[in-house]
Amino acid sequence: MAVEVDSATLWNALRNVGDAHRLFGPVLANAQLQGDTRTATFGNGMVVHERILDVDDDQRRVAYAAMDAPGLAYHHASMEVIDRGPGRCEFLWITDFFPPEASSNIAPLIEQGLTALKSNVESRR
Repeated sequence: MAVEVDSATLWNALRNVGDAHRLFGPVLANAQLQGDTRTATFGNGMVVHERILDVDDDQRRVAYAAMDAPGLAYHHASMEVIDRGPGRCEFLWITDFFPPEASSNIAPLIEQGLTALKSNVESRR
């Protein structure tokens, strides 16, 4: 997804994994980081514990895994910020999960999260 801010601005927001609710709100109502575990409280009331696997400043990439997401036996995701020139970048969000039937629950959250991220970060310019 194209985002109309410079890549450093988006990366600085994304790399602060304990403040994810500021980037993804109101879809994500709150986030708290303890060690490598983020407790994510969604706007719909769902609470998920996510293990932060990596915050890579060189690649501008965050990787995490949900440890107890309802209806999922497996979940892993990465988010990456790709520079596309002055004042423009791309946000890449890859999510793998099992079982496939969970797509009907996961896909809307991802779409809402993408919309929230774009709106939140572009409005701060």
